[in-house]
Amino acid sequence: MCIIVVYDVNVSRVNKVKKFLRQHLIWVQNSVFEGEVTLAEYERIKKGIKELIDENEDSVIIYELRGKPKRESLGNRENPVEDII
Repeated sequence: MCIIVVYDVNVSRVNKVKKFLRQHLIWVQNSVFEGEVTLAEYERIKKGIKELIDENEDSVIIYELRGKPKRESLGNRENPVEDII
């Protein structure tokens, strides 16, 4: 499955979350990662994020996408990678 992870976490945890997600997904732009993962990888990512964030203060949204969605990018990109998903 393809997933997109977007997050808004306290500045004290941003680097930990970013470093963790870089181990599993492709960094697209500030606070956005995407990639294709297995169900087991997906569960590991969710578990790892839960261990890093404060659920009362931080926000993480994971979008599950079935199939290969079309990807179009407009404007300046932080991390120019073509056709990640």
